[in-house]
Amino acid sequence: MITAVHTLIYSDDPDATRAFLRDVLQLPSVGSEEWPIYRTGPSELGVHPTMSEQGGQAWTSGPHHEIALMCDDVAATRAELEGRGATFTGDTQDMGWGIGATVEVPGADGILIYQPRHEIAHS
Repeated sequence: MITAVHTLIYSDDPDATRAFLRDVLQLPSVGSEEWPIYRTGPSELGVHPTMSEQGGQAWTSGPHHEIALMCDDVAATRAELEGRGATFTGDTQDMGWGIGATVEVPGADGILIYQPRHEIAHS
């Protein structure tokens, strides 16, 4: 049946996005130079509600997809990526279920990089 999750980034500048994935995130790839497919390691898939309440605050969001990259130590990962030229959109945040920060991706939307506190499904 299902053997993995294939994620896609639609980019206004595919060359810059691919350079970021290759040079900054250092993801290995297969395929051609024109159409590389990046190895992202084990995967998992979660489903979040489009409306909820937490701590007395209600929030809503339209249906959408999101990419998040998991790591073991978000502070060390952030420092290493910044050393390779990555820019983050804000401070590292405690989100309850994990600690994370959003890295800017040239030509595309940012990607959350987080250190999970929840049980991981891919191990």
